[in-house]
Amino acid sequence: MIAVVKPGLLCTVQDAGRPGWRASGMPVAGAMDRLALAAANLLAGNEPGAAAVELTLAGGTWRFEAPALAALAGADLSATLDGSPLPPWSSFLAPAGSTLAFGACRAGVRAYLAVRGGVAVPPVLGSRSTYTRAAVGGLEGRALRAGDRLPVGRPTGRPPPPQALGPEERPPCGGGARLRVLLGPQEDRFTEEGIATFLGTAWKVTPQNDRMGYRLEGPAVRLRGAADILTDPILPGAVQVTGSGLPIAMMVDCHTAGGYAKIATIAGPDLRLLAQARAGDEVRFAACRQAEAVAALRAERAWIDGLARRVARAAGGKAGSRRAR
Repeated sequence: MIAVVKPGLLCTVQDAGRPGWRASGMPVAGAMDRLALAAANLLAGNEPGAAAVELTLAGGTWRFEAPALAALAGADLSATLDGSPLPPWSSFLAPAGSTLAFGACRAGVRAYLAVRGGVAVPPVLGSRSTYTRAAVGGLEGRALRAGDRLPVGRPTGRPPPPQALGPEERPPCGGGARLRVLLGPQEDRFTEEGIATFLGTAWKVTPQNDRMGYRLEGPAVRLRGAADILTDPILPGAVQVTGSGLPIAMMVDCHTAGGYAKIATIAGPDLRLLAQARAGDEVRFAACRQAEAVAALRAERAWIDGLARRVARAAGGKAGSRRAR
């Protein structure tokens, strides 16, 4: 068990998500930074899509009630174990009764705490991810609170030794970002000037951002007519433009249908960069072709596979392809 001594701002159980239910109105949910989730899990000796704890800006305080191999990846939240600093993107041995605490957020927004065996809350619709708006999954479908106790699953295989990624090995996390986008599906509803504004602006992340969407601030993107369209499906990464001319980027908890024109869709591997941006950071959009987006996805998967092989070698075993779904 892992006990929540002091909850952070928003700590929830998340895994690789809940695909296959959008036709029934259920969002995918899951980790906002899927690469960091995979890294934390692999370092802890789990499959990359196992359930872990997503920490947002303030990580709180946690107590390990039994010895555990745990790992952190994503945002640097100044973690300490019984007062000793822990490097970001690393795994560590936590003795029974030890306390994991977080301080100031140095970089990024979301970190992932994984423990060998995974967080073993009951799965709902095939996933342990928390979708708080419908109180689905996780622990009672809600953010974690002081006094909560998270069960840990039974680990299999040989555990890897504690290890850390060097600063040059860590993926970018926090600050400004360049987000590759595929224009469409309704780019024809925008003027050429509007598309140029969208691609040429350093958009500021506003405080109106969460797991559902990020509102961005900048000049109005000009449309050819009204922003409203006949409601159609929407996915994480879609960038809607409202009647104000300002974009909203959809994130993993986004609804399944929407009625605003979508100027572009963020390439999947780049969505984590926006998820790690905080209010005041600037992001830019860069148009790309499908081949470039596919190459980015392959590069993300290759990075995960490479880390899996590294961890397996350290554990004295072999690893095949271990990808988050």
